[in-house]
Amino acid sequence: MDVDELRARLKRVPPTFTVYGDDGTEGREAASTAAAVLIPIMAHVQGLTVLFTQRTTHLRSHSGQVAFPGGRAEAGDASAEFTALREAEEEIGLRPASVEVLARLPDYRTRTGYRVTPVIGLLTPPVGLTPDPHEVAEIFEVPLAFLLDERNRQRRTREFQGQQVGYYVFEYQQKVIWGATAGMLVNLYRMLE
Repeated sequence: MDVDELRARLKRVPPTFTVYGDDGTEGREAASTAAAVLIPIMAHVQGLTVLFTQRTTHLRSHSGQVAFPGGRAEAGDASAEFTALREAEEEIGLRPASVEVLARLPDYRTRTGYRVTPVIGLLTPPVGLTPDPHEVAEIFEVPLAFLLDERNRQRRTREFQGQQVGYYVFEYQQKVIWGATAGMLVNLYRMLE
């Protein structure tokens, strides 16, 4: 898939598009906290990749996990796009002007009470990034083709607050992408298929 095909697919949403959210989040709409993440797609000459962050291990929430840049919406944020771009600038030093916002995925609801709006952004390298050492241990990329190949995702279960819950997992080289981040990738796949 190249940039033109990506743009074309994002402009049309299939009529059967169903949104995956964390298991057990049905009916939590009123109690959820607004947040947004940027799904940064890098347009390299050799192909499209998706940029991720590895969170630092000392953080109170989701420490050490792989994530998209993003976070909770603030009162003055004009839109989900604004939140995602503001957070990406804070976390990895990504200038908002260097991002072409392509689309939004439907909101993703988490078991921890967040309603996350994933914003898809296109970046053309070179892009100067400076991770915030307090929040981000590493920035890395995974080929979009790998993430869109169903053979590369797994469905697992674990116990959470006394019940068995399912979640998706992608393993790429030494990186494990799981939970809400992996769930949003499944929704991206559904939107692009």
